[in-house]
Amino acid sequence: MKPHYASIRRVKTKSGAVAIQVGQYQGKRFKLLKHLGSAKESTRITELVELASKYIETNSPQLSLNFSPHSEEVLFKRGIQAQKSRLTTAYDYLEKTYQKLGFNQLNSEILKHFCLIRVLEPASKIKSLYLLQKYFSLNYKKTTVFRKLHELISLKEKVVGLAISYAKENLEFDFSLVFYDVTTLYFETHQSDDFRLNGFSKDNKINQPQILVGLMVNHTGFPVYYDIFPGNTFEGHTIIPVITSIKAKYNISRLTVVADAGMLSEENLSALQNNQIDYIVGARIKKLKLDQIKLVAKELNQVDGKVIRRDSVLYDYSSKRAKKDKSDNDKQLQKAEYLITHPAKALKRSSFIASPKNQDLLLNLETIEKYRLLEGVKGYKTNITDIPDQLLINRYKDLWHVEQSFRIAKSDLQARPIYHRKKDSIEYHLLMSLWLFVSLKSLNRKSKLQFKK
Repeated sequence: MKPHYASIRRVKTKSGAVAIQVGQYQGKRFKLLKHLGSAKESTRITELVELASKYIETNSPQLSLNFSPHSEEVLFKRGIQAQKSRLTTAYDYLEKTYQKLGFNQLNSEILKHFCLIRVLEPASKIKSLYLLQKYFSLNYKKTTVFRKLHELISLKEKVVGLAISYAKENLEFDFSLVFYDVTTLYFETHQSDDFRLNGFSKDNKINQPQILVGLMVNHTGFPVYYDIFPGNTFEGHTIIPVITSIKAKYNISRLTVVADAGMLSEENLSALQNNQIDYIVGARIKKLKLDQIKLVAKELNQVDGKVIRRDSVLYDYSSKRAKKDKSDNDKQLQKAEYLITHPAKALKRSSFIASPKNQDLLLNLETIEKYRLLEGVKGYKTNITDIPDQLLINRYKDLWHVEQSFRIAKSDLQARPIYHRKKDSIEYHLLMSLWLFVSLKSLNRKSKLQFKK
């Protein structure tokens, strides 16, 4: 079974020479990264292999671990051979983290071992079995593992409860302020079913089925709850069931949820209000009428950091944001002018273009004026009145922690793409990803190092 990291391959050529290559095994396919050369003499072949090793050390962050009994790491004196190799330091360190988080209360050795191996090398269940045996001499039968891992999904509520307990004890978390957002995780297949469905993809994988993941974190980005939904679910339909179930389950007296404009709808806001849940969400201020926008822009008067309130909506002005908005509007206006002179290329609808019936394309002057007036202006809708406006805005700006959490989970923790097919396997995959994220966030809190380091 070939590993995912960079490795050296020897290939015999038609001339009888041996070619030395560096690449990665992706399944059974070898992805070539570097061709070092070919030779027939053993001394030259050895030199090429050394060059390949140096190339991996220079261009790859992976550690060089050689488990051969005859390697320099193991064989330190002639005549002595290693009978077993084990990453005891890594194992002990991760096991201690596992216990500190309270996961040993779950009384599941197989969960612990698969969590630990996922930190060292995220892989499929079958390969994880191989790695557990190779690194730690832990032997599991394939049938036993598949059966027990599928049973682990029943531990979701306990795992979430342990994450919440850790946040309460170490991060002063009390549910008074939570941040919620959703993302999509796509599958490495084109076959959909009742759960893996095509929908609006945040990964630009429009032809591949996906699922929707809702994540709730505290103000530091520490995960405290998650849920999964079919891939074609509208993200605005996820916030109410998640938030209301959390409020009821943990008997929360006052809960404030922060979310972006994608969650905003009159129906959702009414539901939050009816359930006595405070909210701070992004406001779609571009949908305001021109007269309303003029009044807001006049009162802000392009004063950096100024905040005003209009009923349930807060507005603030940022000169830094204004520069970016102006640049975006300039590009959009330039594109609109080009499409008007080349109407055959106007395949997509542009906000800056008006297309009256039976007439040529024209610039939408009212929309352009609205966008210009809103340069540097952002809106926040809230039902909270007993907290200073600036503090509410600062709380909303912490929403980037959720977006960062999604990036870390998807890329650094390799939560995507998903190769599982059955729903219980998908739920197991997300459970492992949550544990890994919780563990690394707790380690990051102490070490202050980036996740990859």
